[in-house]
Amino acid sequence: MARDYAARCPVYPMRNAWLVAVAVLLAAQEIGAPKVQVAEELEAYPTESVELSCQFNDGGGLTKLTQVSWIWEPSDGHRDNIAVYHPVYGQSFPNVAFKDRVVFLHNSLENPSIRISNLRMSDAGRYTCEYATYPTGNEQGTTTLIMLSKPKNSANGVTVQAGTKSVVVARCEAADAKPAATIEWLAPVGGNHSTSTTSGPDGTVTVRSEYRLVPTPADNGREVICRVNQKTQKQPWVYPIKLSVEYLPSVSIEGYDHNWYVGRSDATLVCLANANPEPTTITWTAASGPLPETVVVEGNKLTVRKVDDAVNTTFICEVKNRLGSSRNQITTVVIELHFQNPREFIYSLRANMMGEQRL
Repeated sequence: MARDYAARCPVYPMRNAWLVAVAVLLAAQEIGAPKVQVAEELEAYPTESVELSCQFNDGGGLTKLTQVSWIWEPSDGHRDNIAVYHPVYGQSFPNVAFKDRVVFLHNSLENPSIRISNLRMSDAGRYTCEYATYPTGNEQGTTTLIMLSKPKNSANGVTVQAGTKSVVVARCEAADAKPAATIEWLAPVGGNHSTSTTSGPDGTVTVRSEYRLVPTPADNGREVICRVNQKTQKQPWVYPIKLSVEYLPSVSIEGYDHNWYVGRSDATLVCLANANPEPTTITWTAASGPLPETVVVEGNKLTVRKVDDAVNTTFICEVKNRLGSSRNQITTVVIELHFQNPREFIYSLRANMMGEQRL
């Protein structure tokens, strides 16, 4: 009985119903598909050109096209016709801002694509290709034009004086960019940074960043790096900045070996100074009064031609730069005896002690 029942109930009606459902679905998709085909989004740069494509896909060819218009809608929501094409009356470009910059690429209702030349940042917005048709009414498609702008990058150091307060030592700027850039600092000096943004009337953004620290003489000449990232750059923009920290001279005296004995010739002291800006003057003086006659000064070098009791004093070196002056001093002690090595001193000491015992 089961076989007889199957024979009496074939599956063809079910198959036909499935085919009908597929056909209805495809028809619905065809009806829902946009007739006006445009690019969804385009990107461009100032002074360049961009082509906005537009095509009408009629399918069965039952729609009558009467006119096509390109409508520009900037970010503020205002709508304005920039190009109109009519098969009888020809082309029209009613917007003065786009006159002589927009042209139709084809003299055709079915393909009214346009080119906009000498682009400006203010050209960003939505561009709608809108058809007047019969019997369905208006049909349209919209392209969003995104205007990009490469940042004008710059960076510089700020000369500061060493101190105890945090100050700006470097600046970095990414100007007139779209989209906005980001600024990073790579610095081993332990400071911090602050960033501000300013929006321009054309949609661009300027980003400024300042790097701060409490400057010390050790920071002078150290390097911090500004790095700018932005969509239009193939790679980050990197700029190293050498810090410029000014400070008073730091003075030291070298050359004294604690062996200035009477009769020694050409005993020398050297005055060394670490300063920014560079020292302007180096002056040697003696705490006991005028420099002894046996002393000769050449720049930062003091030479005693022949050691005698007159150089048994304190020598002072004073160094000046634009910020002020600093000094250091050293006391030189003249000894009566000089021994070539410690053994001679010990032998002499023993001989003196033995002589005193004999007495």
